Amino acid sequence: MDCIFCSIADGSIPADKIYEDDNMVVFKDLNPQAPIHLLAIPKAHISSNNEVNSENSFVIGKIFEVIAKIAKEQGFYEDGYRIVNNCGVHGGQTVGHLHYHVLAGRNLQWPPG
Repeated sequence: MDCIFCSIADGSIPADKIYEDDNMVVFKDLNPQAPIHLLAIPKAHISSNNEVNSENSFVIGKIFEVIAKIAKEQGFYEDGYRIVNNCGVHGGQTVGHLHYHVLAGRNLQWPPG
């Protein structure tokens, strides 16, 4: 399998990581869509949100806990932020590895697009 996010998670492709533990990584997006644009991914390869199940769902809870912690530490907790998961082709998913976009640092409009 040739997955860019797996390569980032295992360190074979460098990324500007701001958090890492045994189960997940958070790093800065190379093509930011907001002043703060982070990607939170599980280290284990999960292709999309459709593959979340009772054996791997613990990491999703961990991801959301870490996002809240980072939001507090980086000072965008109070102003607010958006967490986005694109699932499948029609959902706009372009990398076949489960990931959550964390967008902050400006007033995010709705609908998103």
